[in-house]
Amino acid sequence: MAYFKRLVDEQLLEWKDSNRRKPLLIRGARQVGKSTAVRELGKTFRHFVEINLEKQPAMCQLFSENIDVKKSCEKISGTLSIPIIPGDTLLFIDEIQVSKEAIMALRYFKEDYPELHVIAAGSLLEFALEELPSFGVGRIRSIYMYPFSFDEFLMAQGLDMLVDFKKKATSTAPLPEATHNQLIDQLRTFYLVGGMPDAVTEWIDTHSYIEVAKIHNDILLTYQDDFSKYKKRVSPIVLQQVLRSVAQQAGTKLVFSQVSRDITSATIKEALHLLSLAGLVIPVKHTDGNGLPLGAEENNSYIKYLFFDLGMMQTMLDIPSADIITASDIDFVNKGPASEMFAGLELNKYSDSFQKPEIYYWQNMSRNANAEIDYLIAHSGKVLPIEVKASTQGGMQSLWLFMRKKKLQEAVRTSLERFGQFDYFDKEDSDAMRHVEIVPLYALSNIHSMR
Repeated sequence: MAYFKRLVDEQLLEWKDSNRRKPLLIRGARQVGKSTAVRELGKTFRHFVEINLEKQPAMCQLFSENIDVKKSCEKISGTLSIPIIPGDTLLFIDEIQVSKEAIMALRYFKEDYPELHVIAAGSLLEFALEELPSFGVGRIRSIYMYPFSFDEFLMAQGLDMLVDFKKKATSTAPLPEATHNQLIDQLRTFYLVGGMPDAVTEWIDTHSYIEVAKIHNDILLTYQDDFSKYKKRVSPIVLQQVLRSVAQQAGTKLVFSQVSRDITSATIKEALHLLSLAGLVIPVKHTDGNGLPLGAEENNSYIKYLFFDLGMMQTMLDIPSADIITASDIDFVNKGPASEMFAGLELNKYSDSFQKPEIYYWQNMSRNANAEIDYLIAHSGKVLPIEVKASTQGGMQSLWLFMRKKKLQEAVRTSLERFGQFDYFDKEDSDAMRHVEIVPLYALSNIHSMR
């Protein structure tokens, strides 16, 4: 099977070549491509050793509380008949969540065997880590993986030059209309296919939305099978209900009564916590947005949730593919919560891979007020508001209000418009100038390179 380039590949190569390298823990939801990316990195080593603690439970015995990592590596090497040589060998411990002792042992590779390249990964890993809050502070480094971003989706189809062309576009040098329309067509497809590696592969092989939906359903069944492994406090049936309700309410503050009137708020909160640990839902927290860090003013009473993959969400909700493919541009971008979902997920994927991202939004809490900013991020040491819009007409009052209240000069509007910009002189604030960059939805990866 062909390997499709991932954003994490460059970070993995940098980690490989670093003299200050630590054992690496790859974190992310099941089936987002963690193991595949490590195996691809393994091709750059003379030797690659992979052990799977779920499939090879006897290997767990090698990771005891008083581990000697060098002797353990000798036993692994002897068992698999593959040399483990510092600098020449990559040791990959997969499904490490099976053994808490193995997770704890990772720190000893940094202390006692720092010259050896070691990577670990696992499905449902966050559940084990939650019970080991100080498992390797300062001795282990984490990196986060997600489903394919839109750029990765394009590159998987061999459209690397289109990605490069898009990344060079600016408000003063926008893309040609033909290229703009080509990217919108690709975006429509991505809304349905999403970023799960198996779904992307199926699309490239068959170009059939029907076959892609079958892959989505297979993955959803796999996740549902996992529900029984989470924790015993919440039943799998409740987890399924909450997950579906997140998809149905995506882009809005989750209303517990719409999940079920028969499930207590405490149980729903616990289900959301577990689904967040599994990477299946992503919280978007309210913040007052007066400055950085945004998390200093977060309000956990107001949380929106993103379903972790847009294509999977469309399949779960039985959205007909024709509703996306044949819709007008404005109808397309306004199709339910899809575009706000897409924007939030893209911002998540393009954040620093070595830090767990936090996503925020703002809402005017004054009585009878409905102003809301879809996303707030930290950019160039300032708060940057990002609004998801359908056209150039109207709908900017929330943005002007927020910028006025917070004394901000810069903002982003993302939509199906071409690259552009405009200035606004706020007569209600001594004609203060507000500058808005128009960034197409398909080019959200450009935001991090904006000045």
